[in-house]
Amino acid sequence: MKKTALMLIILGCLAGLSFGQNGDIGLGIILGEPTGLSAKWWTGKTTAFDAGAAWSFVNGGTFFQIHGDFLFHNFDLFKVDTGKMALYYGFGGRVKMADQTIVSVRVPIGISYQFEKTAIEIFLEVVPMLDLIPATEVGVGGGAGFRYYF
Repeated sequence: MKKTALMLIILGCLAGLSFGQNGDIGLGIILGEPTGLSAKWWTGKTTAFDAGAAWSFVNGGTFFQIHGDFLFHNFDLFKVDTGKMALYYGFGGRVKMADQTIVSVRVPIGISYQFEKTAIEIFLEVVPMLDLIPATEVGVGGGAGFRYYF
């Protein structure tokens, strides 16, 4: 089950690369819960796919997880002199490889800032989650990070 879920997520991420154009694909890191690699593929002016391959350090253990979200961005809430700042929100899923494989629904909510003269984005997010497998539980993750766009 773990290998099948991992392969499906990796294939989905690779398929997402074909949507990207120059400057639409960002790679970076996220620090928090979880901590690891972060990627984002813009699909339009206000929509994007977000994915992560990271380590979770909850409950005294170290567990690997993969997550993916579809995000909507509102650039009209914050007025900044340079760059662009957005409130974003969305929905997605997570597969966490712990003692048992945990499958969750994610609802990320965050703020991102894109610098005007560089291809860097910084972000801060909170992610309420609902574990569905193996048991129903509620949790919260989140973190801060950055991405460089190619």
